[in-house]
Amino acid sequence: MTTTPAPPAASSPVRDWRAPAAVCTTVVLWASAFVSIRSAGEAYSPGALALGRLLAGTLTLGAILLLRREGLPSRAAWPGILASGLLWFGLYMVVLNWGEQQVDAGTAAMIVNIGPILMALLGARLLGEGLPRRLLTGMGVSFAGAVVVGLSMSGHGGSSVLGVLLCLLAAVSYAGGVVIQKPALRHGSPLQITTFGCLVGTVACLPFTGVLVSEAADAPLSATLNMVYLGVFPTALAFTTWAYALARTTAGRLGATTYAVPALVVLMSWLLLGEVPALLTVAGGLLCLTGVAISRTRARTASRTDTDGEEPAAARAS
Repeated sequence: MTTTPAPPAASSPVRDWRAPAAVCTTVVLWASAFVSIRSAGEAYSPGALALGRLLAGTLTLGAILLLRREGLPSRAAWPGILASGLLWFGLYMVVLNWGEQQVDAGTAAMIVNIGPILMALLGARLLGEGLPRRLLTGMGVSFAGAVVVGLSMSGHGGSSVLGVLLCLLAAVSYAGGVVIQKPALRHGSPLQITTFGCLVGTVACLPFTGVLVSEAADAPLSATLNMVYLGVFPTALAFTTWAYALARTTAGRLGATTYAVPALVVLMSWLLLGEVPALLTVAGGLLCLTGVAISRTRARTASRTDTDGEEPAAARAS
């Protein structure tokens, strides 16, 4: 009498922790950037601060690229590198620094947080990415939280039409830079795309060299160290981990995770600067995190388009 062996149990897929870890690294470091900009921005003008930050980031990334011997990305990656370098590394950093000097922090936070919404819409239009209901709902909740945080922080400074327009331009350049960068990641590694994009932004900001040299001579050491920190960690490291995650998910889905930044900024300002947040600010931060959680969940029948795995073939081919 023979027995039929039982079929082997289906092994559950192993969850890749590297992409979620990359997302968390980016969000935490970008949140810390707001705290460092507080110090550096008091001694450096917008263009000089952007150039100093990009110089530190380019030198760091260039050294890592040489050590890893990755070389140049393929020719097909360069249109995306050039465009995202000009928009995101160059224009975004200058106009954001400038805009935050023209409006209060709350207004700036509300306007710049239009960026992830634009990112999702541009990704759907230009890259063929979907707009799942959970993503739209989560982004709506998070944006409402960002508005609450902004309102709770408003009123501590003046606002101008120029400042509002600059912050809006920052949001558009941020979203456009991310969407343009994604196709380039098919033709180069995250380190290559980030390194040369940062280099393009640095070259675009070279007209601020004279201002940077003169301001560095009078700036306190703490401000200069904060500028270097901005280049090494929130730029070199965080932009690379962002590119790593972006290559493995949709632009809209990844953009939604950045709504955790306002909540982390509130927490870091409390712990590091002693700025006790108002109850309304805390409520807004919790709304931001709730929206991120909603946008990261999936329906059971949904395809596995997430940062813990590869995209479906249809998404990769878009």
